[in-house]
Amino acid sequence: MSLMLAKAKECWEQEHEEREAEKVRYLAERIPTLQTRGLSLSALQDLCRELHAKVEVVDEERYDIEAKCLHNTREIKDLKLKVLDLRGKFKRPPLRRVRVSADAMLRALLGSKHKVSMDLRANLKSVKKEDTEKERPVEVGDWRKNVEAMSGMEGRKKMFDAAKSPTSQ
Repeated sequence: MSLMLAKAKECWEQEHEEREAEKVRYLAERIPTLQTRGLSLSALQDLCRELHAKVEVVDEERYDIEAKCLHNTREIKDLKLKVLDLRGKFKRPPLRRVRVSADAMLRALLGSKHKVSMDLRANLKSVKKEDTEKERPVEVGDWRKNVEAMSGMEGRKKMFDAAKSPTSQ
């Protein structure tokens, strides 16, 4: 681990030195050395005026670039908001199922000053389960007799009457 940290520190220092060297090289390339020795007062004033003019040009360019950058960041922000609107406003979090009793629900809706108690299970009817197998015994017999008996109009009438009779009981 310490070997990795030492290697990372060495790489960082090397990058830092390379940046400084690049900066010095760039400045030497862009900025000529000034020869102020032996210049008269009027020549020095002209030199100062030239330098001020160059500084003003650079400041104007910097201001324009900053304005463009601010405009682009505002536009990016507006586009992000539009994307959120198109997506469906906000991302909805997954909801958890919460068990709340009826009394707690009423207390939450009506407030704590209302003492309403509601037992929803008291109003339910009790239902007895009936055996459907005892009610309708299954006849096992020869299927051919059943087919012959049910064929024709009389067979259909029997089927209709048989379906009608258990519900009327």
